[in-house]
Amino acid sequence: MNLKTAAGYAVGDFGINLYFISVMTYLLYFYTDVMGLSAVAAGGVFAVARFIDAITDPLMGALAERTRTRWGRMRPYLLFGAIPLGVITVLTFTVPDLAPGGKLVWAYTTYILFGLIYTVVTIPYATLTASLTDEYQARTRLSTYRIGCAFGGGFLVSVGTMPFVSLFDDEAFGFQMLMVLFAVVATQLLWVSFAATDEVVQPKKEKISLRDSLRAITFNRPLLVVIGIFSCGMLSFTVRQTTTAYFFMYNVGDPSLIAWFFGVTLGCMLVGIWLVPSLSDRFGKAGATRLGAYLTIVACIGFYFTPYDAIVPLFVWGCLIALGGTPVAVLGWAMIPDTVEYAELKHGVRADGAIYATASFFQKLAKTIGGAGVAFILGMAGYVANQPQTPQALDAIHAVLTLVPIGIMLVLIVLTKIYSLDEQRHTEIVMRLDSARGSP
Repeated sequence: MNLKTAAGYAVGDFGINLYFISVMTYLLYFYTDVMGLSAVAAGGVFAVARFIDAITDPLMGALAERTRTRWGRMRPYLLFGAIPLGVITVLTFTVPDLAPGGKLVWAYTTYILFGLIYTVVTIPYATLTASLTDEYQARTRLSTYRIGCAFGGGFLVSVGTMPFVSLFDDEAFGFQMLMVLFAVVATQLLWVSFAATDEVVQPKKEKISLRDSLRAITFNRPLLVVIGIFSCGMLSFTVRQTTTAYFFMYNVGDPSLIAWFFGVTLGCMLVGIWLVPSLSDRFGKAGATRLGAYLTIVACIGFYFTPYDAIVPLFVWGCLIALGGTPVAVLGWAMIPDTVEYAELKHGVRADGAIYATASFFQKLAKTIGGAGVAFILGMAGYVANQPQTPQALDAIHAVLTLVPIGIMLVLIVLTKIYSLDEQRHTEIVMRLDSARGSP
C-alpha cells in the first residue's frame, strides 16, 4: 500500500462527504426553515427515503461483487456514477415553485433518488478497502487516510455552508449554488479515486450464488458485532449533527455559533484521527473504540449540565464528544474488511460486496432512525420553525443532543467487549487463505 494509492483512494471520501454532511447536518433545516415543510412532514421524508436507501444496499452489494469489467468490479461505479450523484444532490437542495403539497412530493422524489444514486457510488467505493490490501494494520492506516479526508470534507461543509448561503439574499438559492459547487468538486475527486486505485485482492474465479452471499453474512459473528458497533457510532453522530443547529439557534440563541462549533469540533476530530492508529496498535481496534465511547459519555454528561450561556465550556465539551466519536468512525471501516477474510475462510467465497452492503444497510438504518427520530421528537415537543420555542421544545432539543448519545454509547461498549477478531486471529486467517490460494 503506497502513499499515492492510499491518498488517491482517500480523497474520494472528501467528495462523498460534501454530500453526506450536507444532507446529515442541513437537510432537515433546509426542509423545515427554507422549503417550509413541517417538522413531522420532514420526518416522514427522512424515514421513507432513508429506509428505501438502506434496503437497496444489499442489492447494490450483490451487483458490485458480481461485476466484471476491464476496470475491475468496484471502480467503474466511481467513474460512471459521479455525475448523476452531483446532479441529484443539486436537485435535492432545490426549492421548486410549487404549492406546499407539490414541495412535499418534490422532497420525497429527490431525496429517494439521491439515496439510490448515493448507494450506487458509495457501496463500491467503501468495498474497495478490502480489495486494495488484506493486511490488518494497513487497513487501519488506509481507513485513517480515508476518514481524514472524509472529515476534511465534513469540516468544509460544516464551517462553510451557512456563511456561503448568507452571501445570497435568497437562502434557497444560496443552498442550491453551494450544492452546484460541491458537485463539481466531488465529481473530480471521485474520478481521481478511480484513476489512482487498483483492485489487487481478487476473489476466486467461480461465480458467487445468492446463497453463498447470505451465508457469508448470516454465519459471520464478527461481522454482526461490527455492524452493531458501526451502527451505534452512526446513530450517535446523526443525532448530534442533526440537533446541533437547532441547539445553537434556539437554546443558545446565537445562530452564528453553528459554523464555529462545527468547525472547532470537526477540527478536533481531524487532529484526533491521526492518534487512532497508535491507539489501535496498543489496545486493538475494539479497545480503541471502547475508549472513545467512555470519553463521549463523560463529555455528554458535562455538556448536559453546562448552562446555555457558558459558550466556552460548551465548546470544550463538544470537542471532547467529537474526539470520543473519532475511533469508531475510523476503525469501523477498518474492522469490516477483516470480516471478509473470516467469511472467505469459513465459507469458501469472498462476498465483500454483500458484506459491505449489509454493513451499509444497518449504518443507513441507524441514520434513518437518528434523522427521522430527531424530527419526530421535535414535532411532538411542539417545535415550530422560525419562532421562539416553548420550554418543552427547548428541553427536547437539549436532551436529544446530550442524553441520547449516552445510551447509544453504553450499547457500543457492550458490543466491543464481545468482538473477537483481533490482529492475531486475522493474521492467521490471511495466512491460511494465502496457503490455500498458493500465494508465496
